[in-house]
Amino acid sequence: MTGSPHDRFTAGPLDDRDDLPLGTRNEIITGPVSDWATDFSHLEPQWAADCYEIQDDLRQRCPIARTGRFGGGWLPTRYEDVSAIAYDTERFSSRSIIMSNFRPPREIAPIGGSPPISSDPPFHHDARKLLLPAFTKSAVSKQEPTTRAFCHSLIDAFAGRDVVDAAADYAQHIPMRVIADMLGFPQQDGPRFREFVENTLEGVNLPPDERIARMTKLFDYLIEQIHDHLDNPREDLTTFLIDAELYGNKLEPRHVAGAMALLLIAGIDTTWSAIGASLWHLAKTPADTGRLLAEPGLLPTAIEEFLRAYAPVTMARLVRQDMRWQGVDMKADDWILLSFPAANRDPAQFDRADQVVIDREVNRHAAFGLGIHRCLGSHLARMEIRVALEVWLARIPAFSLADPAAVTWSTGQIRGPRALPLRIAQH
Repeated sequence: MTGSPHDRFTAGPLDDRDDLPLGTRNEIITGPVSDWATDFSHLEPQWAADCYEIQDDLRQRCPIARTGRFGGGWLPTRYEDVSAIAYDTERFSSRSIIMSNFRPPREIAPIGGSPPISSDPPFHHDARKLLLPAFTKSAVSKQEPTTRAFCHSLIDAFAGRDVVDAAADYAQHIPMRVIADMLGFPQQDGPRFREFVENTLEGVNLPPDERIARMTKLFDYLIEQIHDHLDNPREDLTTFLIDAELYGNKLEPRHVAGAMALLLIAGIDTTWSAIGASLWHLAKTPADTGRLLAEPGLLPTAIEEFLRAYAPVTMARLVRQDMRWQGVDMKADDWILLSFPAANRDPAQFDRADQVVIDREVNRHAAFGLGIHRCLGSHLARMEIRVALEVWLARIPAFSLADPAAVTWSTGQIRGPRALPLRIAQH
């Protein structure tokens, strides 16, 4: 390639909006649900408040629910069905993993807009393999000291306060800082990351023009960071992606920006939600808090149970062609909403599935997904959750919900506390 390295990452290569997770339809997909078995919507306040009760009911009377919203979609609630779809890449495509009122064109496969999570085989394998070294246990362990120090600094900042919003003042900032450091982004850009996350995951019912404008802001930011790395080379994940090669060629600009967008979005909201849900559980369950304080070695086992019981992530797939599957007639381009939270609460798969058992010994949960798209950053997420809880429990051993009714949860495919006011006992 001739010319400046900057020429590779101009606005032009990213201007084809078919490659952004956008579309042209503007169907209204929110509003009261008439029957969750035939009209489900994960964007409703009722779903955000308690999706488990809804999914438990569906598992009993209609294990594969359907909806006419989003242009048509399905919601399996049994572990075996969720697992079967996650592993079946022949009949279900990952070219879009956010269920909404649009579908990206089929031509975007097998790469998708945010590889490797949006990629289908065979491209997926190589795109994922490219990123694996950055997320090994040994690579993640290097992030732990700075993560721990940052958690302490967050608690220092609200020392002396009787009530703290553990979601807004603590949980959300931890993955923002970790991902910023890994990608080499300015640490002070955290508030912008939150905006990008909410636009992508919670703004799915916005008109297409507004979605385009919001997603363009994200990709403009990523290109700005890429150019800064070209001007000021340093060792981080952004530089790695800029320099990486696949099949003997540098990555396409869309691939670089899409992978960066994936890490920025998926790396923040999921972990933020898991930390918040864990603190919410401990705040309302003092017996579990007391046990973890008395037996700190139990924390890793408890974290796996928090991940099972409060799994934050639901992913989507698209049906490749008309077919009959498990007794229902699916159409090409129907959505499938893969609820890992529902799978994790299936009593056919887990003993006492509806209970949080912090010393559960056998726990093959699906919080990090199933199949080829199992979370690339699971080691990183586990480290962040563990350090966040270790520091919190060491510094704030006594805490409770200040007002249970004031706790709010996010809508959409990532579920976690967005307001979590906790009362801190001073000592």
